[in-house]
Amino acid sequence: MRALLIEDDRMIGRAIEHALRDAAYAVDWVRDGEAAIESIAADAYDIALLDLGIPKLDGLAVLQQIRKRQERLPVIIITARDGVDDRIRGLDFGADDYIVKPFEIRELLARMRAVTRRQGSGAPAILTNGLVSLDPATHEARTAHGACELTAREFALLQALLARPGSILSRVDLERHIYGWNEEVDSNAVEFLIHGVRRKLGAELIRNVRGAGWMVPRGTP
Repeated sequence: MRALLIEDDRMIGRAIEHALRDAAYAVDWVRDGEAAIESIAADAYDIALLDLGIPKLDGLAVLQQIRKRQERLPVIIITARDGVDDRIRGLDFGADDYIVKPFEIRELLARMRAVTRRQGSGAPAILTNGLVSLDPATHEARTAHGACELTAREFALLQALLARPGSILSRVDLERHIYGWNEEVDSNAVEFLIHGVRRKLGAELIRNVRGAGWMVPRGTP
């Protein structure tokens, strides 16, 4: 899944960015409201994390623009403003959730999973094609032969494929789900991750469609 982080504090932003990448999100991080609007206009995101006290265009103004442009984009406000009136204003402006700093990353991740499920723009609690199931909370993959834990990027790759079983995803499609803007991507990075998933879960799980990309079969419910 791809997340847009809108946070001007470098220390907080860096910590959240690293935590989200560890949790298998592809993260794009911007530090002001104008850059946030430009990013949303240029790319598609599964969720946005929005600080209110950002320069150039404040968080509530950004939220208004998001709701005008992308009605269904889930937005969680992350802020130090803890007053009841602040919470009410943020939610009334269109936020899907509101979390006050400092917060536990585990709670933020759980709220992100809950919000994307409610909005219908993210994965369900457990992704499956009938042959393999994937738990976003634990990064555990399970087949008829047992369970194993995937790395963050292996998880991101399999999550992208399982979100659309039977559909072919190109290299560009998969890279977009796995890597953020500033991450270097080796030319064989996708193949390397696919090899790792196949080694853990079986060679037939991910199928190559020559010249087009990769897919997982639909399986059976």
